[in-house]
Amino acid sequence: MRVAVSQGIRGLSLRGTDGRWSGLDADIARAVAAAVLADPEAVDWQPVPATARLAVLAADETDLTVCNLTWTMGREAAHPVLFAGITCYDGEGFLVRTADGIEDPADLAGRRLAVHTGCTTPVNLEAWYGARGLTVEPVGFPDPAGAVAAYAAGDCAAYVLDRTALAGIRAGLPHPAAHRILPAAISREPMAAAVRESDPQWFRLVRWVLQLLICAEHAEASGADRGAAADLAGPHGPAAGVDEGWAARVLAAVGTYADVYERNLGAASGLDVPRGPNELWTRGGLHYAVPLN
Repeated sequence: MRVAVSQGIRGLSLRGTDGRWSGLDADIARAVAAAVLADPEAVDWQPVPATARLAVLAADETDLTVCNLTWTMGREAAHPVLFAGITCYDGEGFLVRTADGIEDPADLAGRRLAVHTGCTTPVNLEAWYGARGLTVEPVGFPDPAGAVAAYAAGDCAAYVLDRTALAGIRAGLPHPAAHRILPAAISREPMAAAVRESDPQWFRLVRWVLQLLICAEHAEASGADRGAAADLAGPHGPAAGVDEGWAARVLAAVGTYADVYERNLGAASGLDVPRGPNELWTRGGLHYAVPLN
């Protein structure tokens, strides 16, 4: 299964020294591979720049894009793709040097800010600062490494990206404690998995793999066993193009959504990004378990 991922963002999709990809996006891809190929490692990882995330999908060069990609109407209307479901609710944030004393995005007015080309960041910056009669200078880089280098060298006053991604970026700097992520978020960034619109069955299957992870977490939170979700979802497999064991394989491969989040972004990951809107709706979050019956 060909999967487009980022060029390297800890917590989302990052290739380790052993060649293995890790992160929330990577685990979502493994979950889909477990469902359709009975092997979570049967993935051809394709790191792509932000500008190519949908282009490679539209050109049939990849089967799935799960690459810190924000679901927007503009993207879905302009490309022959469909977003199969939200993997992580996020918002545009700012990584700054603690010593600079920056407390609010407004404090960065008139400054150079490192951003990724091909992302929604410049539009978000224009909307937020423009509404306040302020301006900034976005400096675009084609990959995370370039943006990090410019920020670390002091060429840019801040690095602007989704806050979950910034947590991984900060952790990778030589002295993480010398940097902080501002509390404010200036946008809504529902990161989602995308597929080509030409294959409704594939779209349906990816969507239900994502829903299964959330439903399994809800089952456990309700006092049941995660296997109860697999028992409900499994029999629908043949109608969806897979066998009845698909759901059990997914949960065996990556666990529930709570497991995926904790392993890659939670305390166990060393990033300790609060779940916030990524909690279940029963705990004040936005992830709602769609019935599997």
